[in-house]
Amino acid sequence: MSGRWWLLFGALLVAVLIPLLLGGSGLFERLVSFPLWLLLGMLGMIMLGWYLNAWRLRLLVGRRRLGQGRALGVVIATEFAICATPGGAGGPLTMMALLLRQDVTPAKGTATFAVEQLADLLFFACALVGVLIYAVTHSLNAYIASLLGFSAALLIGLMVLLALLGRFHRQVFLLNGWLVGRLGMKSARKRYWARKVLSFRNALLECFRLPRAILLGVFILTTLHWLLRYSVLYLTLQGLGSQLAWAWTFIVQLLALTAGQLSLLPGGAGSAELASAALLTPLVGKSTAAAAILIWRFVTYYFYLIAGAPLFLHLAGRPLFNRLVKARNG
Repeated sequence: MSGRWWLLFGALLVAVLIPLLLGGSGLFERLVSFPLWLLLGMLGMIMLGWYLNAWRLRLLVGRRRLGQGRALGVVIATEFAICATPGGAGGPLTMMALLLRQDVTPAKGTATFAVEQLADLLFFACALVGVLIYAVTHSLNAYIASLLGFSAALLIGLMVLLALLGRFHRQVFLLNGWLVGRLGMKSARKRYWARKVLSFRNALLECFRLPRAILLGVFILTTLHWLLRYSVLYLTLQGLGSQLAWAWTFIVQLLALTAGQLSLLPGGAGSAELASAALLTPLVGKSTAAAAILIWRFVTYYFYLIAGAPLFLHLAGRPLFNRLVKARNG
C-alpha cells in the first residue's frame, strides 16, 4: 500500500482512538442507547444537503448543461475528494475534472468552486452575526465568550483578506509575475500561467454577472445545506440527553473543522476530533463529548467516505485520486 493510503488510514485510526480514549468505559453504553431513528434522520439530512448542493451547482453552470443526477454525482465525488485528500486539495480538481466531461471549461469549473466557497463564507458570516445576537441576549460564561471572540476574529480576518485580494488583484498578479521571474521561470511558462489566471478571473466575473435571482437562489441553497449539516452535532447531543444551545454547537463545529483544515490531514481526521474534544468536554462532560464526537464525525465525515468512494471511483477512477494526492504531496 502506498504512503498516501497509509496517511489516510492512519489519520482515520487516530480520529477514532481520540474519542474512545476520552469516553472510557461508559462510551459504549452511550452509543448503544442512542436512538437509531435519529441517526438515520441525520444521515437523511446529509443526503438532502447533497441534493441542495447539486441544485446550487446546476444554477451556477447552467441547468441545461448539467442534469440533477449528474450534478449530484459530481457533488458527492467532490465531497469524497475533499475528505480523502490532505487539506481537501482534491475537491476543486475533482470538480473541475468531472465538469470538464460535461463541456464545462477548467476555468469555469474552478470559478464555480470558488463562488461556492464564497457563498459558504457569506453564510458563516451571517450565522456568526446571529450567534453574536444570541450571545448578547443570553448569559455568557467566559469560556463561551472566548470561543465566540476567536471565531469572530478568525472570520473577520479571512473576509478582510479576501476583500483586499479582490480589490488589489491586479497588483497581486503583477507581484506574482515578478516573483516567478526572479525565481527563474521561463517567459513561455509565465505567459501560460498568466493566461490560466486571466481565464479564471474572467470566468469568476461571469459567475458574478449571473442574474440576481440566481445568485440569491445559490445563497439560499447554501444556507439550507449548512443549516442541515451544522444541526447534526446539536441533534446528536439532544439524542444523548444533553441540552446545549444550537449557537454553541455551531461555534464548536466551526473551530474544530477549522483546526482540521489547518492540520492539512485528510478531512482533518484526528485534529478535528482533538479540537472538538477540547471544546465540548467543559460543556457536556467527557463521556457525552466522546460519544457525540464519534456520532457527529460518522455522519459528517465517515459517511462521506463510505458513500462517496464508490461514486468517485465510478465517475473519476482511482488514477485521478492517485494523481490528486501525489500532486498535493509533491
